[in-house]
Amino acid sequence: MKKTEKKRVAIVDKEKCNPSRCALECFNFCPINRTGAECITINEEKKIAVIDEDLCTGCGICVKKCPSHAITIVNLPYELEEPLHQYGRNSFRIYNIPVPRKGVVGLVGRNGIGKTTLLNILSGTLIPNLGNYEGKASWDKVLDKFKGHEVFSYLERIANKEARLSYKPQEVARIPRVFKGTVRELLEKTDETGKAMDFAEKLNVRDILNKMVDEISGGELQRVAVTAAMSKDAEFYFFDEPSSYLDIKQRLVMARVIKELSEDKSVIVVEHDLAVLDYLADYVHVLFGEPGAFGVVSSLKAARMGINEFLNGFLKNENVRIRDYSIRFEVKPPSEEWENKEKLKYNGFEKQYDDFRLVAEGGELVRGEVVGILGPNAIGKTTFVKVLAGVEKPTKGSIELREKVSYKPQYIEFNEDCTVREFIEKQDINFSFFNSEVKRIVGDLYEKKVNKLSGGEAQRLAIAIAVSKDSEILLLDEPSAFLDIEQRFSLSRLVKRVIEKKEVTTLCVDHDLVFQDLIANRIIVFEGVPGKEGRVGRPLSMRDGMNEFLKRMNITFRRDHETGRPRMNKPGSQMDEEQKKKGEYYYSLA
Repeated sequence: MKKTEKKRVAIVDKEKCNPSRCALECFNFCPINRTGAECITINEEKKIAVIDEDLCTGCGICVKKCPSHAITIVNLPYELEEPLHQYGRNSFRIYNIPVPRKGVVGLVGRNGIGKTTLLNILSGTLIPNLGNYEGKASWDKVLDKFKGHEVFSYLERIANKEARLSYKPQEVARIPRVFKGTVRELLEKTDETGKAMDFAEKLNVRDILNKMVDEISGGELQRVAVTAAMSKDAEFYFFDEPSSYLDIKQRLVMARVIKELSEDKSVIVVEHDLAVLDYLADYVHVLFGEPGAFGVVSSLKAARMGINEFLNGFLKNENVRIRDYSIRFEVKPPSEEWENKEKLKYNGFEKQYDDFRLVAEGGELVRGEVVGILGPNAIGKTTFVKVLAGVEKPTKGSIELREKVSYKPQYIEFNEDCTVREFIEKQDINFSFFNSEVKRIVGDLYEKKVNKLSGGEAQRLAIAIAVSKDSEILLLDEPSAFLDIEQRFSLSRLVKRVIEKKEVTTLCVDHDLVFQDLIANRIIVFEGVPGKEGRVGRPLSMRDGMNEFLKRMNITFRRDHETGRPRMNKPGSQMDEEQKKKGEYYYSLA
C-alpha cells in the first residue's frame, strides 16, 4: 500500500443534505469554487450537493460550514485500488474482500464499516460494481478483476450459482413479518439436512416449537434463526451478529454449535462480543476506515493476533494505525476502597406476576460505583431494574430510594417525527453537562429523524439522554446492545466520566462479559429458574461475583498477556480444568 496525501473520499449524506433549506454554504465557501472551478456543485434534480473528489483538496471548510453536518471528507492513509463496491457518487465504498475457508473466519470492526455489505456480496445477494456505480455490475467483470487471486474460485462458483449457501441475517426481528406460522413449521420449511431437530435440541429451541414465530422473544427468535440457517444443506455459512439478544450461557452454546459445524464447513461470522468472537474464530479480517464513508478489509490474520491488533489500534502487515489509542483491560479485579464513601441502601422486596416471581434481597450501593448485573434471560433482571426505577411497584416490601433515578430501558422505541436535535432540546437534561461530556456520542445524528434511527443509533441517543439527567442513580438495561466494540469501549469511558464528574451510582444489566469487565466495580448475580423464579443477592466484589456467576455457568476465562482481555477457555481444556480446581474462573493470566 503506497503512502499518499492526495487520495481522499468525499461523502454527502443524502438524508441530511437539503440545499433548499440552507444558504449553499458548501458551494459558496469552497476555495476551489472561488477560483472558478467546480469542486462542489448542486444537483437540482436530486436536490443534493455533489463533490468532485479529484478537485477536492481536503481543506474541510465545507464540512465545517454545512449547517446540516451532511458532508464528510476523509483523507485516505494510503493509496487504494478501485473499490470492491461503491453505492453511488459521494457514497460509501468498501475495499478488498474476505476469503472464505474451512473453519470460522470472523469479521471485526465498527458499525457502518461494510461488514453486512461484504456478507451480501459473499452470499451472492449483491454483485459488486468495482466502483463503477453508474454502470451495470456483472460477475464477468468481477471475475476478470480477481483472476489469479485466492478468492477467485469461490467467486466463480457464486457467479455460476454452484455454491450452496446459508445466511443468518442481522435483523432477525424481520422474520415474523415474512413468515406466519409456528417455530416447528419454520424449521420444517428450512430443513434440508434432516438435522433441524438435532440443532433445535442443542440450541434449546425444542420447548418453543409449537409457539407462533411472532410471539417468541428476541433471544428465542435469534436461536430459531441460527437453527434454521444451520439446518440448510450448504458448504458456506454466514452468521451476522448471532449473539444479539442471547444471554451468556446461550452465547456459549451457540458458539459451540457453530464451531462444530465449521469442522467440515466454511463459516463467516460478524460478531461484536469479543469473547464470543475469540472463542469462535480461527481467523479474522479486521475492517477499518471511516464509518459511513469507506471501509477496508485487512489481510487474513490468526484470530488472537487479529483481535489484539484491532484492540491495539495498529495493523502490522498493513502498517496502518486505525485508531489513536489502544483498548486495554485490567488484569486484576478493581480494589474496594469504599470505607469513606456514602452508602445508598435499598430494601428487599418481592414482585409477583401470574407465572413468575422475583425475590430480591436488600443491599447497599456505594456512591460513585458501577454495579454490573449478571444472570440468564427471563430471570428477572429487567424487573429488578424497573422496580428500582419506580416503573414497577413491588408486590411485597418497598424500595424507599430517596435518590433521583435515571433509567435507560432495555427496549427502545422512538416514534417522534422530529430530528434528533429537536428531540434532545425537549428533554429534561443538564444541557451544560450534555454539551461538555455527552454530545460527542450523538453529534453525528443531529439532523436524522428520530423515528428513522437504526438500533445502534437509537441506543446511543437513549444512553446520552439517560446519563445527562440530573440524577444520583443511573440504571442501564443492556446498553451494549447493537453497539460495536469501539462504541462499547466509548460507553464505558463515558460512564466513568459521569461518575467522576457527578458521583452517580450506576447499575448496568448486560450480557457482554468483556463490556462488564470494562465498566463494573462490583457484581450482582441472579439465580433461579428462568421464566419461573428469580432470586437476587447483595452486590459482591468483582472477583467473588464473577467467580460465582461463571461457576454456575460452568465457564472459565483466562486473560490475554498482551491486552489483558478476557478469553473464554475451551470446556475440558487443561486451562479450564486447572482454573476450576483453583476456583479462579475469571482473573487467571495465560
